[in-house]
Parts: sequence; C-alpha cells; structure tokens
Amino acid sequence: MKLDFHTCDVFTDRHFAGNPLAIVLGADELTTAQMQTLAREFNLSETIFVQRPANPAHTARVRIFLTMAEIPFAGHPTIGCAIHLATANAGPGDFDREITLEEEAGLVPVRVWRRGDVTQAEFVAPVIPHEVNGANPANAVQIAAALGLAAEDIGFDGHAPGLWQGGPRFHYAPVASLAALAKARPMEPTWSEVAAQAGTAMMFLYTKGQDCDFRSRMFGPGDGAPEDPATGSASAILAAQLLASGALKDGETRFTLHQGVEMGRPSVIELIVVVAGGALQEVRIAGGAVPVSEGRLAAPT
Repeated sequence: MKLDFHTCDVFTDRHFAGNPLAIVLGADELTTAQMQTLAREFNLSETIFVQRPANPAHTARVRIFLTMAEIPFAGHPTIGCAIHLATANAGPGDFDREITLEEEAGLVPVRVWRRGDVTQAEFVAPVIPHEVNGANPANAVQIAAALGLAAEDIGFDGHAPGLWQGGPRFHYAPVASLAALAKARPMEPTWSEVAAQAGTAMMFLYTKGQDCDFRSRMFGPGDGAPEDPATGSASAILAAQLLASGALKDGETRFTLHQGVEMGRPSVIELIVVVAGGALQEVRIAGGAVPVSEGRLAAPT
C-alpha cells in the first residue's frame, strides 16, 4: 500500500523556518504501530495522520505522533494539517473557511483564511488549561539547576514556575532575561529528577521579548524532542500560567510569541485568551504554514 504525504513548515511564512510537519493522508487502514513506525521514519517533532471522520459533519479524524509516542493534541500539526486540507482544492484567490478536526483530546475547530500570498489558521484549544491534580511542580531552585542557570535567573514580574495541562502537561519556567533564555540547557541529573517529580519531561521557558510579547523555548528530551522550534499546545496552555501570574484581565487579550530563534528556525505564534470572572473561558492559537514537499511512501508491513 502506498500513501500520499506532504510536509510543511508551520508558524512561519517562509520555508525552512518554523516547525516542520509531516502530513500522511488516507491513513484509515494503518495500525497504531504502523503510524509510529512512519513517525520515526520522518523523524520530525510530529507527524499527523489523516483519516475519515467518525462524524461526516466534520472534516477529518487525525492522530498525532511524536517519534516515540502518540499524543492527544498538538498545535503545529493542527495548524499545518488544517491549512493543507483547506487549501488542497481551494484554487486561486482569497478564502475563509472552517475546518473541524477530530483529535484524541476532542473536537478542534479551525478557521483557515488566505489573503493574497499569506495563509493563516486559528484554532480553539480543545481543553481549557488547568492545574494538574496532585501537582508537584519544581521550585525556582530546582528549575534553575535543571536548566544550568542561577536561581535569580528564574522568575520576573510576578511570574513563578508552574505546572499546567490541557491535553499535554508542561512545566513552565519564567526566565528573567533573554541572555538567560539563550544560555538554558537541560542538565542532568536534575532535569530527570524534576521531570519525574512533575510527571512530564517537557518544559516551556519564556521571558519578555524585544519585538514581541514573549520569547520562548521548549525542551522535551525525554519525549524525543530535545528542543522544539514552535509548540502550539504549550503556547495555548501558557494561558493558565499567565492568568496565575496576574498577566490577564477579564476580556480578550492577544500575545505574540517568538520561539525557535536560538535554533535558527524562528517561529511566530499568536495566543488569544478570553477571561471572564477571573477564569479562562477560551484559548486560541493562530499562525501560518508553507508547503515544502510532497510524495508517496510505502506503508510498513
């Protein structure tokens, strides 16, 4: 059996920036093991497999794989896949359409639009970010040691380390400066100790940006992603961290995040948060994608 595939770069408007993604079409007959094999073969941070929807009113069912495991939801596969499906038969000219993806975490509505040469998508996070029950987040001293930083490098303007989830789970490490952000690296054995304590090997670092609201990095060496150039799910869950840090008021607030700069793959992620009565009501993520390659591949036997 042969399968059609496409790759694209997500959270960017140019090739060879942002986060690369593989999209495998017609994946209905693939087993979980076959999908995992193909994800390892592509060896990208994530591969998304497109299947017929369970509900014909929706656009597609999708499953998302890291090189080592399946995950219930991820941002850059959602953006990249929705843009591909919306533009595959769109023809020339501007358009604005709705895509609904059935992901393991739930239904994800995505708006896709094209204006001139720029195609963008915006999705609503399927799970409102929330605290982890029985959470045991690391403190600033532990976080600093896990990143090879000094304790005073952790925290700024009321932002302290946190542990949040919304499908995936992430440790959040506010970093005091761009210099400290650039210096940070996972450091053993403290990194593994912090990951075991929190129940996640993924840590999202952020600090105040110069030409954006926040600059960020995401480390996940235990999940096969030593560093990710753009992490839509972590950017969505960041909403809970920002609310806890006092950075959100009632109403709609928009943030621009730059990630992947230190990797040479700059990415631009838009975070839109709606708060009412001091509680998160809706979280949206927006960004672009550009096609890179396409072809056919053999299904694993």
